Amino acid sequence: MLRIRLTVLKREYFEDLVKANYRPDSPKRRVGRCSAFEDGQVFETNPACEKPDGFCDWAWADIQRDVISVSLGVGHPWTSPRPMAIACCTDGKRPVVFKIEPAGEVPQ
Repeated sequence: MLRIRLTVLKREYFEDLVKANYRPDSPKRRVGRCSAFEDGQVFETNPACEKPDGFCDWAWADIQRDVISVSLGVGHPWTSPRPMAIACCTDGKRPVVFKIEPAGEVPQ
């Protein structure tokens, strides 16, 4: 298994979707990009590919299958000749996009 590097590529905020679909007094009407991450932030997994410290639980649930695939040397074949993936959390208002790539071999 490979250790994995998770890089925050981009955080988005779709204000038009929020305004069109949430009441003005709704607590779900959070403003702005996700505050759990910063663009360019980097995390690495341990050899067991467990969620890194400080990583959002919801985002981890969304991208974990891609993390495991890349750790086994299988990525998305259309993205690169090496194992890697681009994935995002499923927050429809404030998605975060991650690059998932090997960080190095795990010592045996």
